[in-house]
Amino acid sequence: MGASRSLIFIPGNNQRFLEKSKTVSSDIICFDLEDSVPFEEKETARNLVSKTINDIGKSDGSHGKAVVSVRINEPDSELAANDLKKVVLDGIDAIVIPKVETDRQIVRISNIIKTLEKENDIPNDSIKLIPSIESALGVVNAYSIAKSDHRVSSLVFGIFDFLHNMKIDSNDDEVLTGYLYGRAKVPVDARAAGVDSIDSIWQNINDMDGLERDLVFGKKLGYTGKCIIHPSQINLAHKVFAPSIQDIQWAKKVVSTLDESRTDKTKGTTATTRIGAVNLEGKMIDAVHYKQAKRILESVNF
Repeated sequence: MGASRSLIFIPGNNQRFLEKSKTVSSDIICFDLEDSVPFEEKETARNLVSKTINDIGKSDGSHGKAVVSVRINEPDSELAANDLKKVVLDGIDAIVIPKVETDRQIVRISNIIKTLEKENDIPNDSIKLIPSIESALGVVNAYSIAKSDHRVSSLVFGIFDFLHNMKIDSNDDEVLTGYLYGRAKVPVDARAAGVDSIDSIWQNINDMDGLERDLVFGKKLGYTGKCIIHPSQINLAHKVFAPSIQDIQWAKKVVSTLDESRTDKTKGTTATTRIGAVNLEGKMIDAVHYKQAKRILESVNF
């Protein structure tokens, strides 16, 4: 799915934050329906996020450079199914799936999305999946999860649920040794499956030195980006996870291929119709990849 240097979580029940997300420079904007939303506010959050996505779908505007995603509730829950019915709309690019433990969960969610894409006149397979690995079983199955469906574009490592699942005290100063295997395995499995990996959050928003050390460490483990909980963390994440030469070459090919696919051969101009999926070196690329490729090219100087 291209570069994914930052994924910022926006509480879905907070109208002010949803509105402010229009000015956030994160690579991936993730409207959250899960952990940040109390149970009694789930429906309100769905409605607010649905309206925000509808607004995005009708505009050519402020979210244009970001991948727009939603984190639904746990994949096997009725909450998740209700979330998908509300948020699979024109304007959404990806679904973040929390607490994934098996490939079957991904396949089931993908099938639901396929039906909803058809019902809502959204191009088939245009919505990507970002599974979040947050348990021992999820870590064990990370590779099969990453390979389970063609929609999967990235894996996320969720540190605090993983620590809870492993019965490790998150306040322990030596906690690094307790989660290092899980944190290190996820990007290896993601890379083996041919997808990106996004590292866990840095919780202390006032400790920028600590954040930078954690970003550098995550990059050395093979992560391609970082989960973000505050806009102040974005620029540092982008600095550490700057596009590689391979990223830039990929982005140039994507933009060239998709621009060519949209060209009106009779008039010699670029069509304004929706970007469809095309084949690039044996892999299907579409509007999501185009946005990411444009963002990569705009972030570097040639």
